[in-house]
Amino acid sequence: MTDTINDNRKAELLSSVVEHIDITKFDARPIIDSMGKMSFTSRDLARATGIYNQMLADKDCSIFLVIAGSTSAGGCMDLYAELLRSNMIDGVVATGASIVDMDFFEGLGHKHYQALEVPDDNTLRSLYIDRIYDTYIDEEQLQDCDHTIGKIADSLEPKPYSSRAFIREMGKYLSEHGKKDNSLVKLAYEHDVPIFCPAFVDSSAGFGLVKHQVERMKNNQPYMVLDAIADFRELTDIKIKAGTTGLLMIGGGVPKNFIQDTVVCAEILGHDDVEMHKYAVQITVADVRDGACSSSTLKEAASWGKVDTALEQMVFAEAGSVMPLLASDAYHRGHWRERAKRRWGAIFD
Repeated sequence: MTDTINDNRKAELLSSVVEHIDITKFDARPIIDSMGKMSFTSRDLARATGIYNQMLADKDCSIFLVIAGSTSAGGCMDLYAELLRSNMIDGVVATGASIVDMDFFEGLGHKHYQALEVPDDNTLRSLYIDRIYDTYIDEEQLQDCDHTIGKIADSLEPKPYSSRAFIREMGKYLSEHGKKDNSLVKLAYEHDVPIFCPAFVDSSAGFGLVKHQVERMKNNQPYMVLDAIADFRELTDIKIKAGTTGLLMIGGGVPKNFIQDTVVCAEILGHDDVEMHKYAVQITVADVRDGACSSSTLKEAASWGKVDTALEQMVFAEAGSVMPLLASDAYHRGHWRERAKRRWGAIFD
């Protein structure tokens, strides 16, 4: 009887699916134009949107989408997928959670749910429900994601892989077995857009990969490993070849610093003529006063030789509330229609 009560309660709590916003269905250009005539965060957002449109219009510019935080789970997942499908980004640097626990997870057919209420978290734990603020995830479904990652690792030749190379295998898996067309990981595989996760095992992938190694070790078999140095080398190689680059950054964290550091790494490798990132937009709620990297401004990054200050804009706002406006505006202005596909992922084949 208790199991039935728990099953009913869990089903009740997981009854309202998060619906991801579709930027093609509404035109944000009028509101962005109006915001440009306002002040405070509205004007910052309008300027940031203008800079992103400049990236898209610059035929020499390769654009990197940089994601930290939980906007994918919160409703921006299809937004990011549309940016990739419409050739509005050329590479992705993200947290493992954004790519695995959120996008790959939904690619397997699972969902995120709106919390209709926020009960005691110990109650959620007893029902195997994980919480991200007001969003729920079924832990049993997340463990399916863990095991799928382990299964992919088991199928690979036991050798070192960059996160990009492993995520490409995840995209291939979704292309063959996935249940959602609008997956960033799947689309990246199909369009040769590289995805890097410099802290990849800090996610659902970590559990599956640990299980892969432990089981292989028990059987005295070789196992695959992730090569973090290869991540940095490959991303720097893209920066060197790309020349002019622009950054569209949501949140901060490791992905933000990782993509910015490619300029310094290129210089260390003797490429003294490497350009700083010409364009940069960051949307964040981080406070600048604590000196942490996630809150460091783009002007601060210029002191390190990473970002040019001429075309940069900080937007201090919750990304889920402003990214739909920025992305819709850029989609409907249509500069992406004239862009050449970079296919940076193909240079490693």
